[in-house]
Amino acid sequence: MNIRQAVKMAWKSILGKKGRSVLTMLGIIIGIAAVMTIVSAMNGYTEKTMEQYAAMGSNQLTVSIYSWMVDEDGNSMAKDYFPDLYDYCNGIKDYVMGITPTGSFSATVVYGTKNSSNMQYSYDEQGNPTGDFPPSLYLGSDQYSICNNLTVQKGRDLTALDSSRYNQVCVMGAMAAKTFFGSVDPVGKTLQVNGQNFDVVGVYAARMGEDSGSGRYIDNFIVFPYTANRLLGSEVSSEFVVKARSADAMVEASSRIGGFLKGLVNTNTGGYNVYPQNQWQQYQNEQMGMISLVLGGIAAISLLVGGIGIMNIMLVTVTERTREIGIRRAIGAQRSSIVTQFLIEAAMLCGIGGIFGILLGTAGSLVVGKLMFQMTIYPAAWITACAFSLSVALGIVFGIYPAVKASNLQPVEALRAE
Repeated sequence: MNIRQAVKMAWKSILGKKGRSVLTMLGIIIGIAAVMTIVSAMNGYTEKTMEQYAAMGSNQLTVSIYSWMVDEDGNSMAKDYFPDLYDYCNGIKDYVMGITPTGSFSATVVYGTKNSSNMQYSYDEQGNPTGDFPPSLYLGSDQYSICNNLTVQKGRDLTALDSSRYNQVCVMGAMAAKTFFGSVDPVGKTLQVNGQNFDVVGVYAARMGEDSGSGRYIDNFIVFPYTANRLLGSEVSSEFVVKARSADAMVEASSRIGGFLKGLVNTNTGGYNVYPQNQWQQYQNEQMGMISLVLGGIAAISLLVGGIGIMNIMLVTVTERTREIGIRRAIGAQRSSIVTQFLIEAAMLCGIGGIFGILLGTAGSLVVGKLMFQMTIYPAAWITACAFSLSVALGIVFGIYPAVKASNLQPVEALRAE
C-alpha cells in the first residue's frame, strides 16, 4: 500500500464516522485555539506597551538623587542638584541631547467651569476610560520636550528664560488641552493652579491617537518651569531624565554622569542612582514571557487531553478493524504498512482539528484585540505554523501505540475476530 492509498482510506474512515471524528477532534480544536488566543493576547499587550514606551521616548537615563536627612516635618532635605547637573549635561553634548526634572506634584487646576478636583478616573463595562481624567502635573526644564519625545503643535515650548525668570507659564499635553478647552485654542489663556495664574504658551502634539485609551494617560499632562515649585509649594525634584544621543552613547553618558555625581553628592547624607529606562522594559518583557509560558502551559493541558482522546479512539478503531487487519496481513501486507495506515489516520484526524483550531484561535485573537487593546491582532505566521505542526505531531505521537498494536496482531487470531 502506498501513501496515497493510505490517505484515501484514512479520509474514508474519518468521513464514515463524522460524529465520532468531530468529538475526537474537539480537544485538539479547543487546545490549539486557546494557545493561539493566549499567545496573541500577550503579544498584543507587549506591542501596546512598547508603543507607549516609544511614545514616551527612547535612549533615556533616569537619574535619582536622594538624601537620608529629613526636616522636622519629615520632608527630605535634599539639595537642589539640578542646576549643577543641567550645566554638566549641557557640557557633554556629544553624548547627551537634553536633561529635565521629572518631578510631579498635586494641585487643583481650574479654567472656567472645568475643575480638576471634580475629575476622576472612570471606566465603562468594557474597561474603556470615560469622562474627564485629572491631568498629571510636572515640573520640567526647557529640554523637557526633547527628553520625552514631544513636539509643539501650537504656540511655543518652555525656555531657559522661563525658568531663570520664574515666569508663570505652562505647556499642555494634547489630551489635557482638549479636556479644559475643547476645540478652543488654549494658547494665551490663563489657568489657575492652586489659586496662582499660569499662562498657557503652547500645546504639545498628541503622541497617542485620540481614540486610544492610552492617550488619556500619556497626553493628559501639563508642564511648568521647574522653578515654579517655589510658587506652588512642591518639593525640590530629586529625579531627572537624561536623553542620550543614541543607544551606544547611553553607556558613556551613564558613566560620565555617575562620575560627576560621585564628586557632587555627599554619600554620608544621601546617594544617587543612574540607570537606563529600558532596563524596566526588559524586565517587564521577561515577566510577560513567563506569564505567557504559564498560561500557554495551562491551555496546552487541553491538547494533552485531546491527544489521549485520539489514542483512545484509534484503539477503538483497531478493535473494530481487527478482521480487516487480519485479511491484509494474511495476503502479505507488511507490518510497516499497517503502522503507516493508522499513523496517517491519526495525523489527519489531528491535522483537521488543528485547522479548525487555528480558525477559531484567529477569531479569538481578533475579538480579544478589539476588546482589550482596541487594535487588530492577527496570530503571527510562526504561531499558526507551530500550531498546525503541533496538532499533526500530537496525532503521530498518540497514534504510535494503537498503530503498533494493530501491526502486532497475528493473522490467524485476527481472522477469528468478529
